[in-house]
Amino acid sequence: MTRVHCRYTNDLRCEAEHGPSGAVIRTDNPLDGERDPEAFGPTDLVAASVGTCILTVMGIVARRRGWDLTGSAVDVDKTMASEGPRRIGHLRVAISLPAALDAQQRSLLQRAAETCPVKHNLEQTAEIDLVWL
Repeated sequence: MTRVHCRYTNDLRCEAEHGPSGAVIRTDNPLDGERDPEAFGPTDLVAASVGTCILTVMGIVARRRGWDLTGSAVDVDKTMASEGPRRIGHLRVAISLPAALDAQQRSLLQRAAETCPVKHNLEQTAEIDLVWL
């Protein structure tokens, strides 16, 4: 079990502290909220979680095989649902890998990306498209 302690600080801002490391992140109201945000909104963190989870899972596979993934990148475009309760409706996840990787390495990394636990948790409520660049 991992505990994350969250607290409301003021003016639609919150902090979350990661129990094991003590690292702190701050959140603000969403882009379409009461004022211009100064930090990630809560649903922005979900988008960031998908991107970093995919990179981490691929990184584990690459590390075990001695491959260098330095320079790999993920851009996540988040769209909120236009109908029903406020929620994330679609995530477009554009993944870029180093050019030095061959087709077999890319294929294995693509399969690994599909195993991202954050992606699996969100697939029941949001459309998620992985786009390989």
